[in-house]
Amino acid sequence: MNIRDIPVRVVGPGSQLTGSDGDAITYMDMPNDMSTFITPVMPEPEDVLHMDGARETMDWLRAALDDYEPGGEPVLADLSALDEGSRDIVNQILGEGEVSIVCDGEVRAHTQESVLAGVWRTLFFDRDDRVVCDLLEVAEIPKVVGFAAECDGVVNTAADGVAGELANALPILVELQSQHEKYSAGGGPHSINLTLLPLSEPELEFIDERLGRGPIDILSRAYGKCEVISTKTAGIWWVRYYNSMGVSILNTLEVVDVPGVVKAAPEDLADSAERLEEILEPYWSEVA
Repeated sequence: MNIRDIPVRVVGPGSQLTGSDGDAITYMDMPNDMSTFITPVMPEPEDVLHMDGARETMDWLRAALDDYEPGGEPVLADLSALDEGSRDIVNQILGEGEVSIVCDGEVRAHTQESVLAGVWRTLFFDRDDRVVCDLLEVAEIPKVVGFAAECDGVVNTAADGVAGELANALPILVELQSQHEKYSAGGGPHSINLTLLPLSEPELEFIDERLGRGPIDILSRAYGKCEVISTKTAGIWWVRYYNSMGVSILNTLEVVDVPGVVKAAPEDLADSAERLEEILEPYWSEVA
């Protein structure tokens, strides 16, 4: 999948990625590391009345949430052409939610869930860290996560040269490969709870090295912290849970397209549609 393959609707006039004065436009802040949930700072109603780009964006988002079918394809709009004032308003309305995603492969992108579950904002970057595309998206999981499906690695289960102190790690890799083959053939998801197994730190590092790292790293801050990391084998993920003190409490490997912990549930998307109505009422009550 290539960024050019993603079907989007363009929102806002023009096609420039700079402000009217030639300065770089202001994008929403994207996650660098762990942070707590941030309540959006809402603009004053009088500040948004003449922001046509922001109004058009919210008009699109309202319709997208109303029309989205659970389990359906993501619905996207390209905000790259928004004027700076409208972009600032959109940033304030959307705020920052609980899930952050980094894609670092052939395609480089940062995704941040908004305060509305299932509403995502993705910035795509070139190799000079310049923003080349700004997408708003309604989906259970954003389109960018699909880049993990392009990983074509195979779990290395070879025992040759493996030291005796790493012996407990090999059965884990064999089980992963077996379950991955079953899942690829239409079987169900599978999870291995490493926390319950007598694995040493060197054995965990060995498993990590054998699996390698894919392009997707997801952080969910809903309850404590959950980190979801793709491997070089599509459909195999690390899922690690931490308490509020940052102490690991659960370490698992999952065989599944995308771990459910980072997906927006259908009821969350329905709730987001209602919440958006409430958010927009002081600004554009007649948006339709």
